[in-house]
Amino acid sequence: MSHVFHRHLKQQYPTAVSGDGPYLIDADGRRYLDACGGAAVSCLGHSDTEVIEAVREQVGRLAYAHTSFFTNEPMEALADFLVERAPAGLSSVYFVSGGSEAVEAALKLARQYFIERGEPQRKHLIARRQSYHGNTLGALATGGNAWRRQQFEPLLVQVSHVSPCYAYRDQAPGETPEAYGERLAEELESEIQRLGPENVMAFVAEPVVGATLGAVPSVPGYFRRIREVCDRHGILLILDEVMCGMGRTGSLFAAEQEGVTPDLMTIAKGLGAGYQPIGATLVSEPIRRAIAEGSGFFQHGHTYIGHATACAAALAVQRAVEERGLLSRVVSLGEGLQQRLEARFGEHPYVGDIRGRGLFRGIELVADRGDKTPFDPSRKLHAAVKRTAMDKGLMCYPMGGTIDGQRGDHILLAPPFILEESHLDEIVDKLDATLQTVFDHT
Repeated sequence: MSHVFHRHLKQQYPTAVSGDGPYLIDADGRRYLDACGGAAVSCLGHSDTEVIEAVREQVGRLAYAHTSFFTNEPMEALADFLVERAPAGLSSVYFVSGGSEAVEAALKLARQYFIERGEPQRKHLIARRQSYHGNTLGALATGGNAWRRQQFEPLLVQVSHVSPCYAYRDQAPGETPEAYGERLAEELESEIQRLGPENVMAFVAEPVVGATLGAVPSVPGYFRRIREVCDRHGILLILDEVMCGMGRTGSLFAAEQEGVTPDLMTIAKGLGAGYQPIGATLVSEPIRRAIAEGSGFFQHGHTYIGHATACAAALAVQRAVEERGLLSRVVSLGEGLQQRLEARFGEHPYVGDIRGRGLFRGIELVADRGDKTPFDPSRKLHAAVKRTAMDKGLMCYPMGGTIDGQRGDHILLAPPFILEESHLDEIVDKLDATLQTVFDHT
């Protein structure tokens, strides 16, 4: 019996022993094409020699020094790299060890910012239903997925949730994308008025919703209108790019494609590509200045923030992405993947929608294409897809509860940026075989 407290104690897991580019290899020698990057993490695959060497070199020089005593060179260099490329106005970086920690830091920074400004009554957060912002209690409270929240509800702070920008299901017949985005902005405005604009601290959203909706982008102009609403009431805009950022959608930061700059931005996953655990919160100059000119001390922190080895690994990852021109490759590979998915599944009787940006694609599964009826949740279709895909040597990221935390199934694809065209064919072929097997038995 394993003494590891695994994610699922009634499931047996193969043992991963090595990586080869976009493949993982288990102890029996089976190869799995990683079409989801684990959880949109492994953007450089699993055996990048330059990143591995950077980790070795940093460990040999300095593995770790606590940031209450020292700064370190990799942390300073990585912060410079990110700020130089971030949307204008984001001027500093708070490093953590993962996405949930990044969101927690952003929430606390938002709260402390208003305290430093003499507005302690600003305490309310607004986020969106069917969002996911992490599994620590603050991040979980901010997220709007009912199933993930349910058993922990008594421990969660109160957060308001408005509608997601989910055109496939929520855009009305005859409604233009612009009108739909305007309607959602008006919903946010109404919730702000209900709470009292002077009491609202921040609005939190993923530019492209990942785990809980399956690579759902916003309609054109949506985030510009959201930015306007927030600015009108002095409310901070927090963009969660933990899953969709760091090149995943074809630009280094997904916000670039929306034409907005947030006040706080969270990143992780593709930041370190899995070579070391790391995340970060990017901070706008007004927030930094308010704290620097006030108490000077951010009342927060973790033992491993700014970890020298993690920062060295992330810097090597980001330099590799830039120097190898991988962002343009994400765009072209993403278009190729979308074309292949549409050609293979565009008329599939159980595929309702194929969506996404770059190498961040979602497929929504439905029992009836005509009226978008979801499958009965008791069938656990997403679990069958994951299990069957693994049997066929494909890693994908299926999830249930797409519509409301209970109903709906989707498959998320987020493969490494280093794929060749042949890998796109392999993904689609193995996914097709997976769906055939699953639907033949359901």
